[in-house]
Formats: sequence, C-alpha cells, structure tokens
Amino acid sequence: MLRPSIIFMLPMIAADEAAADGAAVNKATTINQSSRSRAARLSFILMLMLLLSTLLGACSSALPRTEDTTRSRWNHFEDALADYNKIIPQQTTTEELKALGYDPYTQPNIRILSYLEVTQRFMPNQSITLDDLDPGISDCVRAKNKCMAYEAHPKRIKSKRVGNAFLDVLTFKRRTIETGWSFDALIVINDGIVVYKVWSGQPIVSGEKIRKNPLGPLQGIDGSTIRNAL
Repeated sequence: MLRPSIIFMLPMIAADEAAADGAAVNKATTINQSSRSRAARLSFILMLMLLLSTLLGACSSALPRTEDTTRSRWNHFEDALADYNKIIPQQTTTEELKALGYDPYTQPNIRILSYLEVTQRFMPNQSITLDDLDPGISDCVRAKNKCMAYEAHPKRIKSKRVGNAFLDVLTFKRRTIETGWSFDALIVINDGIVVYKVWSGQPIVSGEKIRKNPLGPLQGIDGSTIRNAL
C-alpha cells in the first residue's frame, strides 16, 4: 500500500514529465522550422542564380565600365606631344607656355615645383653635383627663388569588363580590358624662361586582367559558415 506522501507526489511527477515532453516537442519544432528556413534561403539563392544566368548569360553590355582621366586640354597623346615639341629651351617664355597649355593657373592638374623640389628631383643624393647636371638646370638651381618647374601628367585610361556577365557578376571569372594613353612632362623655368624640358609616357596603353574564382561567391567563405547556412 502506497504511503499518503507518495500518493500526494504522483500528480507532481506526472506534471514534470508532461512539461519535459512539451519542451522536447517545442525544441523539435524549432529545429524543423530552422531547417525549413535554411532550405528556403538556399532555394532562393539557387533560383536567383538561375535567373541571373538566364538574363545575363551572354549580355556583356551589362558589365561596368570605368575611365581614369587626369583632366587637361589634351584629348590624345599626339596632341600633348605636339604642344610639348613646340617648347624651345632658352627661348620659350612662361607667357608662351600658356598658349601651349602649360599654365597652372588656368589649366587643371599642372603642378608647380619650387627650386628645392627641382634640386631634389635632379640631385636625389650627394653623389650628384651641380656640375653633373645640364647647364640649364644647374644655373636654375643656383638662381634659387627664380627657379621653378611645371609638371604635367595628362592621361586617359579606360577599363571595361568583358565576357560572360553571369560568371562576372558571381565572380567566377572576371576579364578586364584596359586601353588609353599617358604623358608626363617636366618643364624647368629660370626667371621666366624655359631652360630644360623632359618627357616620358605611353602612347598606347593596352592590357588585360583575368581573375578566376572556382567557387564564385563562396570563394572567401570558410567551411563552417557553409555548414551553418545548410
């Protein structure tokens, strides 16, 4: 025969077991809902990739294009070189330079160098002396505050992504074509007269960059992140 205290505890034990069963059911329901949510996200991603594949599969015109331009009066390499060739050391004045596009006060992206910067440019270390320099430069450095230089770097570089837009957007494969030109000119001026000039540049810039990611948008994601998403 059961004691009265045990009989009294039976309803409490039954209640605890019922609560435990309810918690287990709630946990299982939560897990199922989480699994369905992950599956839904994965299905959405796959559907989105399929849609992008259909819309962009062969449409390279949807890819971005950029242009890196240092503004100047010259639209072509030949134009910049033609004006540069009209500059005559020991003869051309700063007023005449203005007509050729070398005027930092009216033309963009032309830098003025002080005589200290000119000295540093042509005498970067103590092993180079004034006697080693072109006479026009050495005289200019000795003139100090009457010495200056104009520096110009006009350029126009176009960058265009080409190829399969679907592979590009999802970063599986990106192919970029670069074209354009660049021109660099340094004009040294002593007391309002050009005494030295030098140029460099690229008449034709043409390059191609190809970047491949076998895993596409998943390339930079670690394994644990992928497992959690699934």
